[in-house]
Amino acid sequence: MAGRPREFDREAALEAAMLLFWRKGFAAASMNDLCDAMGVRSPSLYAAFESKEALYLAAIEHYVLTQGPPVWDRLAEGATARDGIENLLIGAAETLPKSRSAPAGCMAVLGAVGDEWPASIARVVRKVRLDMLGNFRARLEPAVATGELPAATDIEALSRFYLSVFQGMAIQAKDGATPTELRGAAEAAMAAWPGGGGK
Repeated sequence: MAGRPREFDREAALEAAMLLFWRKGFAAASMNDLCDAMGVRSPSLYAAFESKEALYLAAIEHYVLTQGPPVWDRLAEGATARDGIENLLIGAAETLPKSRSAPAGCMAVLGAVGDEWPASIARVVRKVRLDMLGNFRARLEPAVATGELPAATDIEALSRFYLSVFQGMAIQAKDGATPTELRGAAEAAMAAWPGGGGK
């Protein structure tokens, strides 16, 4: 009926859908699973989100806005680019393993990596991952200008290296790696910093 209020809190429902998609992926999360997790009936879900695909797109946007900042904001912390990247990787080691409130890994890293994903979702998730690469690049480029990194540093390659470390940590967390194990990986990655691992 037109004008009838929604039967649920959209933000709470979106949070529940995000957690389910994060844990199970797009294909394995059935509409029944989603309705149960969100505490809604199918008509309400479709009225709010139109389709499972649209719901996933809303969920990944919600993920980027709510789960991204606690880790990615750390990239800006610290006096140097090296400090920022180390802060991000140590933060990832703390947050990527499964917790009481969240599944393991990174929804954006783990999502839409196979051909079976709908093209619209694959495009959006790929853009999120490219934005991660851009974040590393933006933090590293000024380090050449200030002399923190040698002028000959290949910023693109270094950005891809540290993104690969983050992505690998996300996959290892999904496979059960502990914060201590992931921190070890982060520390090894920082030892590869151009000019040596020392601060």
